[in-house]
Amino acid sequence: MGAYTAAVDLTGHPGHLARRLQQAHHLLWNTMVSEEITSPQFAVLNALVAEPGLDQRTVGERVGLDRSTIAEVVARLLRRDLLDKVRDPRDGRRFLLRLTDDGLRAHRRLAVRTARMNQVFLAPLGDEEQAAFFELIRRVADAAEELRHPAAPSNR
Repeated sequence: MGAYTAAVDLTGHPGHLARRLQQAHHLLWNTMVSEEITSPQFAVLNALVAEPGLDQRTVGERVGLDRSTIAEVVARLLRRDLLDKVRDPRDGRRFLLRLTDDGLRAHRRLAVRTARMNQVFLAPLGDEEQAAFFELIRRVADAAEELRHPAAPSNR
């Protein structure tokens, strides 16, 4: 018989907890927001409501999606006629993204539903705990983003 290894307590593993949190979010999203439009797709719509006419790369940066994922999300939204892709008049090689009227209506409808879903999702926490929770996960997410895209080395 091989060497015995004790089980690890996963309640202290952030990746395990993040996966469980994502599963809960996914379940709530599908039941309370939409089964057709995903959370990343909504994030793209939302970014284009905030800043219409961004290019695909910039939208991906704004919402934290890598190049292949943002390309697939944009393609799906284009197929659903929620986005238009127009050539940049200042740079003919670049395309800019804009929401269609259907995209604007979808965003409006989903924004209301996401607000309700977030209330349910965060219900176990009080107001101060919610603020602390957001601050902490934002810091961890920002640090993780730095690992993916390290800042240029400074000239010391």
